[in-house]
Amino acid sequence: MQIQFFGAARTTTGSMHLVEANGLKILLDCGLYQGHRKESFERNRTLPIDPTKLDCVILSHAHIDHSGNLPTLARHGYRGRVICTPATRDLCDVMLRDSAHLQLQDVTFVNKKRAEQGKQPFEPLYLVEDVIKIMSQFQPEPLKRQIDLGSGVSAVLHDAGHILGSAIVQLDVTQPNGTRKRLVFSGDLGQPGQPIIRPSETVSDVDALLIESTYADRVHPPRADVIGRLKGFIEDIHQQRGKLIIPAFSVGRTQQILFYLNGLVKSGRIPRTPIFVDSPLSLKATKIYAAHRECYGEEASNLLRAGDDPLRFPGLTFTQSADESKALNDQPGPMVIISASGMCEGGRILHHLRNTVGDPRNIILIVGYQAENTLGRRIVEHVSPLRIYGDEFELQARVHTINALSAHADRDALTAWLAAIKPPVTQVFAIHGDEPQVMAMGDLLRAQGVKHVHVPSPGEKFTI
Repeated sequence: MQIQFFGAARTTTGSMHLVEANGLKILLDCGLYQGHRKESFERNRTLPIDPTKLDCVILSHAHIDHSGNLPTLARHGYRGRVICTPATRDLCDVMLRDSAHLQLQDVTFVNKKRAEQGKQPFEPLYLVEDVIKIMSQFQPEPLKRQIDLGSGVSAVLHDAGHILGSAIVQLDVTQPNGTRKRLVFSGDLGQPGQPIIRPSETVSDVDALLIESTYADRVHPPRADVIGRLKGFIEDIHQQRGKLIIPAFSVGRTQQILFYLNGLVKSGRIPRTPIFVDSPLSLKATKIYAAHRECYGEEASNLLRAGDDPLRFPGLTFTQSADESKALNDQPGPMVIISASGMCEGGRILHHLRNTVGDPRNIILIVGYQAENTLGRRIVEHVSPLRIYGDEFELQARVHTINALSAHADRDALTAWLAAIKPPVTQVFAIHGDEPQVMAMGDLLRAQGVKHVHVPSPGEKFTI
């Protein structure tokens, strides 16, 4: 069995790993690379593998950096299965359609400039037709069921506790000589104690492990810190008559924030505040969260049994039309606006930032990981001026971060998850992290007694 790393190798985006076993070619994830626009454009269009030679794709979860290039596979001839959980399938249906819309929107904008320069236009990365094609190839599978991939290879999905439907992928390969090898791909592991979904599970008898490293170098603050800081920020914007702008991923992070705000509103701990979720995708994703309550953990399930919908509360409004979104810019504070994208690389959050970054009464609250070369990272690093839609804006608004909202396991959680694998795994690949984080994961693994630790570079191939 061999594995080659094409994405999320010494970076957090573009998850894509090719496993070759018993003559099969199995792709683990097929995500969009996100970061510097020119580099992203080129990398996402240049597939490192021939889609017609793939036998199967197994998808860990629906986030675009893991699923977003699937339609490109279909566009270039892939006709095999895409195996994932039912909730991941439903989320991908709305997320990939949204991604196709953004691809077309972006290339239309670029082509206007290219036409002015006398250059040939670009084609979109993919279209809605490609999304429809790939969605017809999805094969939803429940957790714990053995899935026969043929040629002595099988797969099992386990709960990863990251977002709704997220899965750890277990591949079992029976080799021609009768020996068995088990490869496990962690996908993105969730931080324990998330308010809606169940925690991650542990897999045993692992021969080789691919483990994410997003926060291998730090420990998240406790949950009580999140609630207290949200409360403080909302009280602040009431005093300042300002706006609290929260860039948030439509899937996972938005629903987490709503859960915490629900508790603050219904307990009367914050003044009544207009709260807007300004993202059509977030509304669709929240409806899918409501439809897949089989993924809920004990806390959310108990609320539902008590008649309390954890994702709905007084003062909450989901905006849908572009006109409703634009109208928010003319309304005075205090108000909270939760909008996508989470890394501020596209979507409605851009026009909210454009209208708020220059006012010191406002707060920009960053609640998720910001990849290098994204607008979100520049905001976190207090770069000023900021370039938004081609114009420059001085960053006068106050910037805060809450890492405890991360759906990624921190160093302590990663250590505990590793320690629970019995017998201890001896070969581990540190992936899905920028250079400092994968190196920190390498140190963590060695401290745990792992004999063979690898930090793969893009394109690097290993034999298991």
